[in-house]
Amino acid sequence: MSENNKLKLIPLGGMGEIGKNLTVLEYGDDILLIDCGLSFPEEEMLGIDVVIPDITYLLRNKHKIRGVVVTHGHEDHIGSIPYLLKKVKVPIYGTKLTLGLLETKFREHRLKNVDLRVVNYGKKVDLGIFQAEFIKVGHSIPDSAAIAIKTPVGTVLSTGDFKIDYTPVDDDVIDLNRFAELGQEGVLVLLSDSTNAEKPGHTKSESTVGETFDTIFGRHDGRVIVATFASNIHRIQQIIDASEANDRKVILSGRSMLNNTEVAINLGYLNVNEGTIIDLKDINKYDSSEITFVMTGSQGEPMAALSRIAASDHRRIQLEPSDLVILSATPIPGNEKTVSKVINNLIEKDVKVIYEGLADVHVSGHASQEELKLILSLVKPEYFIPVHGEERHLKRHAELAEEVGTVKENIFIVDNGSVIEFSKDGAKRGNRVPAGNILVDGLGVGDVGNIVLRDRKHLSEDGLIVVVVTIDKKNGKILSGPDLISRGFVYVRESEDLLKNAREVVTEVLLECERENITDWATLKYRLRNSLRNYLYDNIKRNPMVLPIIMEV
Repeated sequence: MSENNKLKLIPLGGMGEIGKNLTVLEYGDDILLIDCGLSFPEEEMLGIDVVIPDITYLLRNKHKIRGVVVTHGHEDHIGSIPYLLKKVKVPIYGTKLTLGLLETKFREHRLKNVDLRVVNYGKKVDLGIFQAEFIKVGHSIPDSAAIAIKTPVGTVLSTGDFKIDYTPVDDDVIDLNRFAELGQEGVLVLLSDSTNAEKPGHTKSESTVGETFDTIFGRHDGRVIVATFASNIHRIQQIIDASEANDRKVILSGRSMLNNTEVAINLGYLNVNEGTIIDLKDINKYDSSEITFVMTGSQGEPMAALSRIAASDHRRIQLEPSDLVILSATPIPGNEKTVSKVINNLIEKDVKVIYEGLADVHVSGHASQEELKLILSLVKPEYFIPVHGEERHLKRHAELAEEVGTVKENIFIVDNGSVIEFSKDGAKRGNRVPAGNILVDGLGVGDVGNIVLRDRKHLSEDGLIVVVVTIDKKNGKILSGPDLISRGFVYVRESEDLLKNAREVVTEVLLECERENITDWATLKYRLRNSLRNYLYDNIKRNPMVLPIIMEV
């Protein structure tokens, strides 16, 4: 069969991980992207701001890309789009709120004249050989969509992030009827959200959180501080509703919280009474029982508003003994320690803290097992690929698919860079493409790799010793030094003998090299590093980074 008659499905992110979602569909001379998100750095990625997918394959084939279809406005699905657009100019298709949030990101990245195209539910758009249809689903952010993509080989259906909420905050229920219709028409392959594949039963409705807020806000006499995701517009709406019902004013804190709520209000996705949201400078006009704070920091981010308040490091907000703090979110895997630290800091200040487990202040935005099985049963896909999850989530979702009748041989558990080829003759694995992590540090994109991270880890664990010496370039004799500068290794005033002896070790190496007439600085530095490392390890069992600096005059 001709290569041009095959549909290639290529995940470049979102497989075996939570975040960084990016799926590529390729048929002949046409490529369509589903989402383009980022993830946040793991603990060992010292100094890294965000992680984006490796788009080497897309850059090689950028002339084929017809557009990006976006399922919803969370960072793990839209966060890498600005980095993509700096390399490739392509149109972006999404619902109104999703594109509104993207516009804010484009301003931050100083991107202009981006081709944004709003797509309403049920509408179909042509992108080269592909035709995409946006379908209403429920999630923790409004305007979330599943996307059905018709290809010459068959229909590809991506659920995006979703759950089945029969009593949603916005009264806009998931369009299960369209899922069933697609199932009747025939779906070649289903890509489905696996985040909660290990959780039995159904995910609770978002409206249950609003009931809890209303009860808590009415009973508490002091200020209420709620930390949640800035993108969780439904949660913010319920905080505002509970505040208004209990005669409270709302103060927003955190840049992303301010930006997202402004976009949501302007586009009509947040309903707020006039005068409910006030500026922090007006706080003294109201009693403590009339104030609600809504802020970032539910994941313990060091620079977020709640973390700074908990550490008494916020310039404008200080805790009061009567404050009640609500963490309305579940820690993302890997953030448990930082969230726990924030909670402990708050409790040490005698502030009452409520978090998931103590009250229904958070529900997931992702489908649990029974909802996942319902979608599988309605769609009845010929092939199934679980997406958006760690390895354990993907495998459990695959097992659920088998339970509802999907043929085991037609279920693919793939990793980033895998290629699945679909044709009229069936499906098979193809040759891999480049995939991985690109690390963003400040304005640098991809300039920090494993070697730099290794050095950062070494410095963070063992510290640094700099050896500075000046040598006569004519005869190799020592003119000054050696001087030893210690950072993060030992406290100099308490380790004078150790450093004095270390200096003698370095001096002896320099004299040996002088006697041997060694003028190759690479060899000299190698000897200095080895000798000093061996001495320090033999004496105090530490292994700092040794950095020789040789100057010639």
